[in-house]
Amino acid sequence: MKIEQLNTLRAAAFIDCLSGIFEHSPWVGESVAKKRPFENLDALYEAMVEAVRQAPEELKDRLILAHPDLAGKLARSSKLTAQSEKEQKGAGLDRLSEDEFDQFQKLNEAYRAKFSFPFIIAVRGHGGKAHDKFSILANMKKRLNNDKDEEKATALTEIFRIARLRLEDLIDSEG
Repeated sequence: MKIEQLNTLRAAAFIDCLSGIFEHSPWVGESVAKKRPFENLDALYEAMVEAVRQAPEELKDRLILAHPDLAGKLARSSKLTAQSEKEQKGAGLDRLSEDEFDQFQKLNEAYRAKFSFPFIIAVRGHGGKAHDKFSILANMKKRLNNDKDEEKATALTEIFRIARLRLEDLIDSEG
């Protein structure tokens, strides 16, 4: 889809089209719908990121909590959003051995116990380098040493990376 097409959609269709960009958080699309038209993908992305940054802490917390555990029970029961499923499969998280799955479960539990929200990382990476199960596990272990404020900021940065990649999938960058 070209940005011009997205700009001309009715508000409900615009919001629906962007509903998968930020996990289970259509409020982000709602908050930028009235700011159309967007000149390009970058302008839309920046508006969406700014909407999250300006949101009350409660909404930011809900956005973070909307993300699934990596290689978690939702993944095993096929209850992820289409985007999350594709991203986790791309990182090989659907092909873990039982030992690897157990490692992810233990780290997910330790992470949630410490921070009260799920570990979030843009598994498709950024700067052209995607993560695999080994780099994800290494990041989980490393980030368990962060304090809660630092980790919340890191989670939001990773959410913004995920959103950028999802927008790039949705919108033709030529438009």
